Amino acid sequence: MTAVDTMAGRLAQIQQRIADACARAGRSPDSVTLLPVSKTFGVDTIREAMALGLTRYGENKTQEIRQKTAALDGLGLQWVLIGHLQTNKARDAARDAAEVQSLDRVELAEALHRRLANEGRTLDVLVQVKTSSEPSKYGMDPADVSAFLRRIAADFPTLRVQGLMTLAVNSPDPAEVRACFRALRELRDRLRQENLPGVSLERLSMGMSGDFELAIEEGSTEVRIGSAIFGVRSYPDPQ
Repeated sequence: MTAVDTMAGRLAQIQQRIADACARAGRSPDSVTLLPVSKTFGVDTIREAMALGLTRYGENKTQEIRQKTAALDGLGLQWVLIGHLQTNKARDAARDAAEVQSLDRVELAEALHRRLANEGRTLDVLVQVKTSSEPSKYGMDPADVSAFLRRIAADFPTLRVQGLMTLAVNSPDPAEVRACFRALRELRDRLRQENLPGVSLERLSMGMSGDFELAIEEGSTEVRIGSAIFGVRSYPDPQ
């Protein structure tokens, strides 16, 4: 068995690729966080990952977070919702998620705020921005993000905006993929100049198993890596 046939070997390889991408961009490896995406993988896989020191996991669905929370209760794990969140699932996210990276509309912000207020909690969120023209991709129009951030700060104090998230176009052309990441960074830079009250824009969650090095070179502070760590999933994955 070679190193890449083990989770430990694949994780070490990803960490080295992150460090190499940071070096090319003149950045410290410490400036990029790795979010392992455990969606569709079972509890045994997560226990193996925990033995490697991983305690924070990305998931697409609230029901999967709920199931894994029940099986792994008391182990200090954090679940980050990265998939599209239906408004009627806001209660589950408010109860079980440590963070939501896919906040993309006022109706969802309202629902989350109401549920969080009932739970007596606050929640870190990233605003998902649509940077490609693909119909399958979710996210806010970049032109609407400034007003949305102001609305959150004014009306939904349980939501703590930490930054922005995007999904790049699914393209074999690195230039097209890179353009999506650059667009998010440039949007963040413009928004910073507005000095929006109560909003942090320190984080840019962008880049996945197939494109994270491009994302890092364009300023990503967090990459969402699933199959490159855990192995091939058993179904085609649009994320």
